[in-house]
Amino acid sequence: MLRELQVKPSNGIGVAVLLTAVVLGGLYGFYLGARGENVALAVGGLTLAVLAGLGLPGLFTVEPNEGKALTLFGTYKGTVREPGLWWVNPFMSKTGVSLRVRNFETNKLKVNDAYSNPVEIGAIVVWRVVDTAEALFEVNDYVQYVAVQSESALRA
Repeated sequence: MLRELQVKPSNGIGVAVLLTAVVLGGLYGFYLGARGENVALAVGGLTLAVLAGLGLPGLFTVEPNEGKALTLFGTYKGTVREPGLWWVNPFMSKTGVSLRVRNFETNKLKVNDAYSNPVEIGAIVVWRVVDTAEALFEVNDYVQYVAVQSESALRA
């Protein structure tokens, strides 16, 4: 079974400022090179701006009571739970999972008790995700999984 691995990515504010400065600097170098007919400066500035721009998709936010599971080319790399702006490898996929408490109400079932008296039963299940890796990678749809398991437990 896959277990959640908590990771601490890079500070997103610092990386966002750095990437923005590099993109703007590269574009300014391109402008100066194009205006002064300096091909090397223009190509270098444009290349720098494009490479820095490729790092921007690595920025992401984590809201309170949310976790982001990080995968790199299909391999689970960890989960970020701390709220804020973060930066990771831009090729990583970031899947959000709500960690809030949720409610599920089962349908009412008509059953017979030990003395064959008809009884209607139902349940309200209060639940939350505690392991994002298991919720995402061990079942197809964890919300539906809770519903099916709740109905099954009620019938038993």
